[in-house]
Amino acid sequence: MAASPLINVMVTAARKAGRSLNRDFGEVENLQVSVKGPANFVSAADLRAEEIIFNELSKSREGYGFLMEERGEVQGADKSHRWIVDPLDGTTNFLHGIPLFAISIGLEREGELVAGVIYNPVLDELYTAEKGKGAFLNDRRRLRVAGRRDISECVVATGIPHRGRPQHELFHKELRATMATVAGVRRTGAAAIDLAWTAAGRFDGFWERNLKPWDLAAGIVLVREAGGSTSDFDGGQAMLDSGNIVAANSEIRKSLISTLKSTTS
Repeated sequence: MAASPLINVMVTAARKAGRSLNRDFGEVENLQVSVKGPANFVSAADLRAEEIIFNELSKSREGYGFLMEERGEVQGADKSHRWIVDPLDGTTNFLHGIPLFAISIGLEREGELVAGVIYNPVLDELYTAEKGKGAFLNDRRRLRVAGRRDISECVVATGIPHRGRPQHELFHKELRATMATVAGVRRTGAAAIDLAWTAAGRFDGFWERNLKPWDLAAGIVLVREAGGSTSDFDGGQAMLDSGNIVAANSEIRKSLISTLKSTTS
């Protein structure tokens, strides 16, 4: 299926930033042996990728606003459109030479998410979605969420709160309850990839708390356009505000919410 001009703009930005990240990722292993380590280098790689995306999108859609991980909120003359961008989701993976990280670009129009691109440059997996037009992998394969209806047969993904993040004890309770319910739990270390893989049917579902809008925006569009369902833990749509998300097909999403809520009742 031919991509729309909007998706082409987003893909161009993602691929250009991806080439920069790929070059930097190739240097990470060499830096692992140094005393200082690669942390500063990775921060610079993140900033370079964001600069590329900012310049490409600004040039192609003049006046649109931005919400970016590093720059924060950038007001545009066009108040109805806002790019929501994470130039490197999965920074810790990148830092340790693990090839599971992604660029995530979402577009909000009049407060509604309407397009998303998630790109893993190492695997060269490009996920695209636009409202009403479906979700695709590498412009060829149309994506559909997994169709399982029995949660006991499902493999679901989550994110583990790292040091400095809140609600560790709550996560332990949720993980225990979910492990007792599903066939397996996985953690990739990048929410954008978790959502893309849920859209692709690799995971049957995904849940996580305390994410940022740039972690979620593109993936929400992908899951929805792949026939899936997304909500916060109360079944509402305040995901970008709360940072909490459950994503799956409609039936499994409800089952996951029920399992997660059982830990706080």
